Amino acid sequence: MEQQITCINCPVGCRMTVTVEDGKVTNVTGNTCKRGVAYAEQECVAPQRMVTAVITVADRKTPVSVKTRTPIPKVKIFECMKQLANTEVKAPVHMGDVVCANVCGTGVDVIATKTVE
Repeated sequence: MEQQITCINCPVGCRMTVTVEDGKVTNVTGNTCKRGVAYAEQECVAPQRMVTAVITVADRKTPVSVKTRTPIPKVKIFECMKQLANTEVKAPVHMGDVVCANVCGTGVDVIATKTVE
């Protein structure tokens, strides 16, 4: 099966043709660097995304912005967002604090991206 994807690893945005057979990338064309091949293999076999959101801080009007420390499987995004929607933290929250460990069993922590006193 062939797929057309655009690499997002750098500003060039190479348009690549990726051939996948039996769940493995067998050929990548159109890339101008090795990073394109790595991106194609990840995107076409097991796509992952960073997740960003805001969660409630108890007794505060201002929520805290959060993100996953590393990308999680794309199929887990909605489950992750649901878990974060039901998460509330207590102030103070500092940038880099883990606000949700091992989100949705992915092994990835969700961390605060700003400080709320």
